[in-house]
Amino acid sequence: MPIPRVTATVDLSAVRHNLSRVRALAPTSKVMAAIKADGYGHGAVPVAQALAAAGVDAFAVACLEEAVTLRDAGVTTRIALLEGVLSRDEAVEAAALGLEIVIHDRWQLELLASLPIDAPLAVWFKLDSGMHRLGFPLTEARALNEALLAHPNWQLQGWITHLACADDLASPMTQAQIAAFDTAMQGIAGDRSIANSAGLIAWPQARVDWVRPGLMLYGASPMPGQTAADLGLKPAMHVASRLIAVHEVSAGESIGYGATFVCPTTMRVGVVAVGYADGVHRILPTGAPVLIHDTRVPIIGRVSMDMITVDLRALPQAAVGDPVTLWGAGLPVEEVATWAGTLAYELLCGLTNRVHYRYL
Repeated sequence: MPIPRVTATVDLSAVRHNLSRVRALAPTSKVMAAIKADGYGHGAVPVAQALAAAGVDAFAVACLEEAVTLRDAGVTTRIALLEGVLSRDEAVEAAALGLEIVIHDRWQLELLASLPIDAPLAVWFKLDSGMHRLGFPLTEARALNEALLAHPNWQLQGWITHLACADDLASPMTQAQIAAFDTAMQGIAGDRSIANSAGLIAWPQARVDWVRPGLMLYGASPMPGQTAADLGLKPAMHVASRLIAVHEVSAGESIGYGATFVCPTTMRVGVVAVGYADGVHRILPTGAPVLIHDTRVPIIGRVSMDMITVDLRALPQAAVGDPVTLWGAGLPVEEVATWAGTLAYELLCGLTNRVHYRYL
């Protein structure tokens, strides 16, 4: 049996631990766990099964295809479609699967109103409190509430909005969004949902009837300057490859494509079997760390499709076959993302199908 080049080990007990942290922060809120994008790259089905066993209240996915995958796997927990449905056929299938449809635009409202469905249809209304991506204007909240009277088979699940700057404690926008949403909701019945991970962590007033954690469930911090450990979270994913070659390269010789790194002295250089075809960003610069024998060693030269090269001067005992951590225990994904000029979300979601997944 072939040895996997790159393995992503997902610790489902860490996911459950992180759910407990959500509940500790928002003990009176129901939890809608975001498992879109294949569970933020962790595997939507095993993550959903772990969270369902832990009693999570609902799941949030982006689209119908993601929800069908969960239902086909036997997941019976409530599922909300954050982008709603895109066609009549999708609406019929969503209703048949017992999905909860988030309505964010008038054309969706009209589409659902035209369906010949007598069975109950579970709906959420999304309101735009300032992010200006999806959602009805706040001024339409009362009209939407009245529209429910015309559709007695519609069952209102609640009202959703989304925060644009919750990870920025200095921004006045989050407070303004929450205040605007609260004002629009005065006198209107139904559950409210405001907080994503950053909102849940940093803005207590966003912890209302429902919270919608995503990134924090997977043990990564959404807050700049705060690690997962600072927030009591456990990273759920450990991505590792191995050394497949170790060379001694003379001073003045260059390494890799473009000859961007020149050895300042005769030095040991390791080759790791992972590259951008596996999901390691090509933009990672010389100096970005990997972990070998619990020691940080820097990437040198360019990331290529299938390999990276690393400086082994600080680790003379490194040998072919040694495991190499790309991110995980001892090397937070948030730190690697900073080196790549991106966010942890993108690294976690960006692993390709060449990566072998293993679940604990």
